Amino acid sequence: MFKKLFFQSQTDCYDPLDSNGNITVTFDIKKYTLDGYVARVTIQNYYQYRHVEKPGWKLGWTWAKNEVIWSMYGAFAVQQGNCSSFKFQVPHSCKKDPVIVDLMPDTMPQNRTDGCCNGGVLSAWAINPLMSYSSFEVTVGNLEQNSVGYKPLNLTLMAPGPGYTCGPVMDTDPTVSSLIGGRRQEQIRDGQEHGDQPAHTPVIWLKKHQFVVFRSQHFTTLQSHHVPSCSCGCRIADELTTSCVRQGSFPSNLLDADLVQCTDHMCPLRVHWHIKKNYPDHWRVKLTISNYNYGKNYSDWNVLVQHPGFGQPATAYSFNSKVLPTSEEVAIFWGIFSYNSELVQAGENQLGSVTTEILLQKDSKSFTLRNGWAFPRRIYFNGDNCQMPLPDIFPMLPNGSPRRKPSQSQFVLLTAVYLWSISLATFFWL
Repeated sequence: MFKKLFFQSQTDCYDPLDSNGNITVTFDIKKYTLDGYVARVTIQNYYQYRHVEKPGWKLGWTWAKNEVIWSMYGAFAVQQGNCSSFKFQVPHSCKKDPVIVDLMPDTMPQNRTDGCCNGGVLSAWAINPLMSYSSFEVTVGNLEQNSVGYKPLNLTLMAPGPGYTCGPVMDTDPTVSSLIGGRRQEQIRDGQEHGDQPAHTPVIWLKKHQFVVFRSQHFTTLQSHHVPSCSCGCRIADELTTSCVRQGSFPSNLLDADLVQCTDHMCPLRVHWHIKKNYPDHWRVKLTISNYNYGKNYSDWNVLVQHPGFGQPATAYSFNSKVLPTSEEVAIFWGIFSYNSELVQAGENQLGSVTTEILLQKDSKSFTLRNGWAFPRRIYFNGDNCQMPLPDIFPMLPNGSPRRKPSQSQFVLLTAVYLWSISLATFFWL
C-alpha cells in the first residue's frame, strides 16, 4: 500500500515562477507485521527555490484507530504519551497525534536510515536535489491481525516561515526502487487489489508581511537609490521602544531574533542591485544582500532574480548560480559552501552581507539603460517576495554618456600638459 500527500505551496495563492512547486509526503508500507506494518516516510521538497531551514521540519498526523509507534529509525516522536497499558514491550510513542522530527547529523549509525539525519533541513530542488528530501522508517502496531493499515488523518507540515495547510492522505501507485545498479526494479508492497489515483492537495504559502526591501543604483550616482519607506513596517515613535536599534549602537540583549537596525524601511534584509559598468558587449552588476537583523543568521540562503538579461549568458563570480528551467528570465543565486553560504547577523560596527559581481552578455536588440529596464522585475529571498519600488521611480540614464565639448580653458590646460610631457620625455631620452 502506498500513500501520498502533495503539498502544493504557493506565495500569494499562485507563483508563476514556480507553478509546479510542491512538497510531497509519501508513506510506503514495506511489510506487514502481526499487529501492524513497517513503513518508510519520505518528505520531498520539489520547490525550485524555497527550502526548509533550521530548526527544520515537523511532521504530524492523527491516527485513525488505536495505533502506536513501536520503533523508529531516522527520526523520533517528540512525545511518548501515555503507554501505561503496555506492561511488557513499551512503544516508542502512544500519542494519538504524534509529532515527528528529524535526527541530527551526529546520530549513531544504529539509529540512522537512508535519507535521514539532517536536522530537518531540506534544500531547494534547483540548488541541491540530493539534499532536498528526508526519510525515516516507522514500525506501527496495536492493530487487529491481518489489517492492511489505515490512512493517517489531519497531516500537518510545520517549518520555519509563514506555514502550510494540507488535506487528507490518498492512495496511489506503489513506489518502484532500483537495485543492482539499476538492473533490477522492486515495487513496494501494495496491499490493495486495485490501482488508485494520486491526490493533489493545494496548500497556501501564508504571507504575513514584507520581509525584504530592494535598493537600486546606477553607476556611481549615490542619490539614485530608492528604498520605499515603511516597506516592512514603520518605526514606533516612542524613543523607549525596542523594535529597532539606532545605527552605531549595539543591543545588550540579543535574545530577540526580530531586533533590527533602525531604518526608514524597517526590513531585516536589503537587496542592492548596482549597475557598475556598461561595456560594448557586456554589462556588469554588483548584487549585495545585507542583513540588518542583530539576532538572526540566514544559513543556505538564496536569492531569485527575474530579469530579461538572464536570457543571455551570465557569470556570477562569488555566488553559485543557475537559470531556472521554468523560465529563461529567472536566475537563482546562492552562497558557496564554507565561504559565503551563511549570511551572518549585523554586528556592532557593520551589517552582515554577502556580495558578488555579475557579468551579463548584451542582447543588442533589447538592452537599454532607459526607463529602469536594467533593474530586476522581481526578487525573492528564501522564497519571500521583495518589496520593489514602482517602475516610474527607478533611476534612469541614457545608454551612453553625452558628448561634451571641452571649454577653452580645459583645451589650453590639456595642451600645456601634453607639451610638458613631450619635453620631459626628450630630456630623459637625452
